[in-house]
Amino acid sequence: MDRPEQQVTGVVIITLPPSDNPSFGKTITAFTLTDDDVLPESLPTRLPDQNLPTTSPPPSPQTHQLGFSFSDNPRKLLGFLGISLFALLLYTSSFSNTFVELRNSNDNDDEKPQSFIFPLYHKMGAADSELKLGRFVDVDKENLLVSIAAAPMRTQNFNKLVAANVALIDPSAATIFPVRGNVYPDGLYFTYMLVGNPRRPYFLDIDTGSDLTWIQCDAPCSSCAKGANPLYKPARGNIITPKDSMCMEVQKNQKPQNCETCQQCDYEIEYADHSSSLGVLARDKLHLVSANGSVTNLDVVFGCAYDQQGILLNTLSKTDGILGLSRAKVSLPSQLASKGIINNVVGHCLATDVASGGYMFLGDDFVPNWGMSWVPMLRSSSIEFYHTQLVKINYGSSSLSLGGKDSNVGRLVFDSGSSYTYFTKQAYDELISSLMQFSEISEVGFIQDASDSTLPICWRAPFPIRSIMDVKKFFKTLTLQFGSKWWIISKKFHIPPEGYLIISNKGNVCMGILDGSNVHDGSTFILGDISLRGQLVVYDNEKQRIGWTESDCGKPTRLKTLPFFEG
Repeated sequence: MDRPEQQVTGVVIITLPPSDNPSFGKTITAFTLTDDDVLPESLPTRLPDQNLPTTSPPPSPQTHQLGFSFSDNPRKLLGFLGISLFALLLYTSSFSNTFVELRNSNDNDDEKPQSFIFPLYHKMGAADSELKLGRFVDVDKENLLVSIAAAPMRTQNFNKLVAANVALIDPSAATIFPVRGNVYPDGLYFTYMLVGNPRRPYFLDIDTGSDLTWIQCDAPCSSCAKGANPLYKPARGNIITPKDSMCMEVQKNQKPQNCETCQQCDYEIEYADHSSSLGVLARDKLHLVSANGSVTNLDVVFGCAYDQQGILLNTLSKTDGILGLSRAKVSLPSQLASKGIINNVVGHCLATDVASGGYMFLGDDFVPNWGMSWVPMLRSSSIEFYHTQLVKINYGSSSLSLGGKDSNVGRLVFDSGSSYTYFTKQAYDELISSLMQFSEISEVGFIQDASDSTLPICWRAPFPIRSIMDVKKFFKTLTLQFGSKWWIISKKFHIPPEGYLIISNKGNVCMGILDGSNVHDGSTFILGDISLRGQLVVYDNEKQRIGWTESDCGKPTRLKTLPFFEG
C-alpha cells in the first residue's frame, strides 16, 4: 500500500520549568518532519539549571544535523519565523531577570573604563531607621572645635573584633563576595572600602542621597560613635586646603569667608532626619578591586568626620561612615569617572532574602541590556539626588492622589540611604484610608495596635504571624507609573506587600510607608530600601536615566549573548 505524500513541517516545542522552581530553566526542542520513516533526533537546548546565568554555549549535536528545508513553501518559512519570534518574546518577557545581556566590551580592556563590585552587609542590631538626603551647610569657623593643622594626632590600637573583620575581608580572595542583609530589624545596607597606606577597611552605608563620602576620624574626634573599626587617622599631608578645587566644590553654595591663614577645608552636612556631621576634607589612597580582578590604587577626596550629632551616633554603631553616591562632583563615582577609571554609572541590588544582602557596582559592565525599565533623570542645578517624574500611583486598582505642588505630576527620589519609603501627605492619607476602611484586613479582623511603637501604624492579626507571606494576600500591590498615564506605554515600578510591610518584634504587621510631610520639601515621594529590595536599580549618569528590573540580587553576572544565539 502506497504511503500518502507527506509535506515538510517544522516544529518548535517550548517546555516551561516547574512553577515552584523557575530557575530550573526551560527546554526548547526543534525538529523537522520529512518523508523518511525515521524522525530525526530532536535537539534539546536546556538552559542552565543554575541560579546564575553562564556564558558557556549550549552543547552541539554529536550525531545528527538538523535540516530545515522551506524553499518549496515560503508560507511555512514565514510561519516558522513567526513561531520563533513569539517564543523569543515570551522568553525575554517572562525571564528577563534570569538571563542578562551586558554591554559589549572593547578588545583592549586596558583602555576601557573598569567596573567595581562591592558586597553589601546588614547592620547587626541597629534597629534605628535612617533618612539621609544630606546637604552642605555653612560652617561656623569661629567656633570650630578642631584644627587639624595644630592638633596632635592620636593612635588607636586594633582590638580582636577588628582583627577578625580584617581577616574576613581579603580583597585578593575574590572579585564577588557573599553578602547578607535586611531592612528590619538590622537596618541599612553597607559595604566596605579599603583606605590609606597601609590599607584598612571601613564599613560605609551606601547612600544615593548623599554627595560626600566620609569616615569617622581621629583628628582628634570630639563626638564619634563606637564604629566597627578604628577611627581613620589622617596625616597632615592628607588634609586639603581651601584652595583645592574639591573644597571649592563643597563650599560653592556657602557664604564666602575670607581666611588667608586657613590650612584646612571645613564642611558640615545636615541630613533630613536632623542629624549632622562636621569635619574636614582629606585626600588618601583608595584601593579598589575591579571586576576582572585587577587592583586599582588612586587618590580620592572624602570627609574626615570628627563631630557627629543626632541619630548618626546610634546608626554608626556597626559602621564607620557614609558612602556618597549622588550625582555631585565630589561623590565617589563622579571622582572615579573624572579620572577615566569608570563610566559614571552606579548600580545596587538589595536582596529580599534575609540571609543575603546584595551587591553594588560602579561602572557600566554589569548594566543589563535586556529587561530594564528606563526613565529620564530630572536635572537640577541645586539638587544632586536621583529623582524623576511620577505621573500616577495605584493601590491595587484604586488611584491615589499625587499631592504636592502639581496634582498632575509628582517627583520621586531613589534613596538607598533611607530605611523606609515616604509618600506625600495626600497620597499617604488616601493609602491609609484605603487600608483602614475598604481593605480585607478590616474584614478579617486586623486591629491597629497603638502600643507597638516600631512604626506609626502597626496591626495585630487575629492569628500568629511568622512572615509577610502569612498576611500578603490581605494587601495589594502598589504601582508607580512613569512617563505616561497610558498604562500600556508607561514604565511601572511595582511594590508588592513585602516591599512596604515588616513584621515587628511584637509579631505585628507594620506599614513601612511613612508620611513625608516634613521630609525634604514635603511634596516629594522617596523610595527607601524597603521598597528597593528585589530590584536591580541603575543610575546611569552618562545617559541621564534611571532603570530597574526584578532580580534575586544573588550575584552580578556577565553574559555576552542570549543562549539562543551562542554558536
